[in-house]
Amino acid sequence: MNESDPLSRPVQVAWTAARASHCGFIFQPAQLRANYLNQMQRLGTPPSELRRMEEAYDYTYESVTDTIQDQPKYCTKAKTDAIRKDLNQYLAGNFAHRASPAE
Repeated sequence: MNESDPLSRPVQVAWTAARASHCGFIFQPAQLRANYLNQMQRLGTPPSELRRMEEAYDYTYESVTDTIQDQPKYCTKAKTDAIRKDLNQYLAGNFAHRASPAE
């Protein structure tokens, strides 16, 4: 993901949330989404950009969910370890960068 792209973060957070949901992590995906968007608003993101982030987040979450839903062996140990690292970072409110390298 390109950190200079303002849509890279919502895509990354949504991708992690969708994967975590699929792999059975216990958290509230809707609350994670709200926390992310609220933080972006507090940081002064203009409303039009915030809407684009929200749309990118929702599209990514739905797309990833649709893509992996029929993959029963998706949740390998390596993937769940990477998901856990990213998810814990995001649940702690740190949306500054991606915790794990791309798979």
